Amino acid sequence: MDIIHNTYIGTKQKALAINLDPKIYGSFAEIGAGQDVAANFFKAGASSGTIAKTMSAYDMTFSDAIYGAQQVKRYVSEQRLMSMLEHEYGLIIERLAQLRGDTSTFFAFSATFSALNYHKTNEGHGWMGVRFQLEPNGVYHDVVIHVKLLDNDNNLQQQAVGILGVNLMYACFYYNEVPPVFLLSLMDNLSRDRIQIDMIRFEGPHFEKVDNRLMSLHLVKYGFSDAALFGPHGQAMQPSEVLYKKHIVVIRGRFRPLINVHVDMLNNGVKQFLQEPDVDKDNVEVITELTLQALKERNADPAADIDEKDFLDRVDILCSLGQTVLISNFHEYYKLVAYLSKITKLKLGVVLGYPNLEYIFSEEHYKDLPGGILESFATLFSRKVKLFIYPTLRDEVILNCLRFYPPPHLIDLYRYLITNNKIEDIRHYKEGNLNVDTDNVLQLIKHGADGWEEYVPPEVAAIIKERKLFGYYHRDDTAKESLDIKSSDLETL
Repeated sequence: MDIIHNTYIGTKQKALAINLDPKIYGSFAEIGAGQDVAANFFKAGASSGTIAKTMSAYDMTFSDAIYGAQQVKRYVSEQRLMSMLEHEYGLIIERLAQLRGDTSTFFAFSATFSALNYHKTNEGHGWMGVRFQLEPNGVYHDVVIHVKLLDNDNNLQQQAVGILGVNLMYACFYYNEVPPVFLLSLMDNLSRDRIQIDMIRFEGPHFEKVDNRLMSLHLVKYGFSDAALFGPHGQAMQPSEVLYKKHIVVIRGRFRPLINVHVDMLNNGVKQFLQEPDVDKDNVEVITELTLQALKERNADPAADIDEKDFLDRVDILCSLGQTVLISNFHEYYKLVAYLSKITKLKLGVVLGYPNLEYIFSEEHYKDLPGGILESFATLFSRKVKLFIYPTLRDEVILNCLRFYPPPHLIDLYRYLITNNKIEDIRHYKEGNLNVDTDNVLQLIKHGADGWEEYVPPEVAAIIKERKLFGYYHRDDTAKESLDIKSSDLETL
């Protein structure tokens, strides 16, 4: 069914449409920021046709008594939200299924928020979700989101929560057939400088074909968030919940495909990071990062679209190796570090190749900053962060930190960073890897050349062949004999 997203549907219109739908019936439970979502349905009129109950349990003791004490002692958490949905939906079914289960599609809306406090010393954010039926007596489905509130006023944040809640409710019942439209509609009557949505998860049989990894990509692609995170099994994750008070090691790449060089970089970079005296080895999270720009062809137009299948191919590889994947819009490294530093105050490690060190010291990338390269370095290096540099082979010479020569006026700055342990070479690398280039390996795969498998981890080679990823083309032995590209050509491609 084709559904056209009409961005001109007002909040009151949406709430009234739901109130006038005789099938939709359920409860609202909201903690923090006021009962702003339910209030919109009350004000729209005919709310008795929708609302079975509204409630709020602000006091922690009351909240624990109703929803149970949580292992995570943060009351604004996904765990708290899920316990709210479970409890409230269970009550609806228990008390109303016999009376009106044959004619109603029940729902439970829940939210837990921390809005801006009186002294404006916190950052507003929260969790919001709906558990709902799409047909009477049907199974339930869940849609869960995490939201950052950006308004610098408590009343405006409450208003934003109310609008977003109505948008979420409306999308669950009227846009559930088209997830991209569902996602875009969440911003109706809101702007991206008021809220950010950095996690969304669809669950239930109706959403079996919805790939939450793609939804994470869309959050960043549509500008709903600067970054989104998902785990090794493709599950959507909220960055702050996963990375809070953790040491973080991040490696950025195109991973098209992931090759032995990447594995060697990551393994040795993590090993050296763990040897740092101010790092707790038992509290480290390793993430691989894909930027929006890295998901496009090299030298592609910035406005060019992203090949979603190609994105999933890369993610399948990373997840098969147990990687947690971050998708971001941080083209510059200092922006990535600034983002992660808001989540954790512990030491960060960034693993990167020698060419990226050259990129970081290229002043042309900081023309838009009033303070130029110094402003970017103040963000990148003033925090507890260390760069681990993997060497590069160029003109038969191995280039590393000791052979890096920045412009003359930046030499003292570079020496300062080396002396203060902000940049370090990755040691014990496999020198044979330095001959291998990712793009060349990709060409070998696409042309079905012999021997490409030796340049990627065995499990990666198996997945590429099984799923025919990255344009993998298998030829019979006769065809291979006449193939122009051979694995022996790798260094000259």
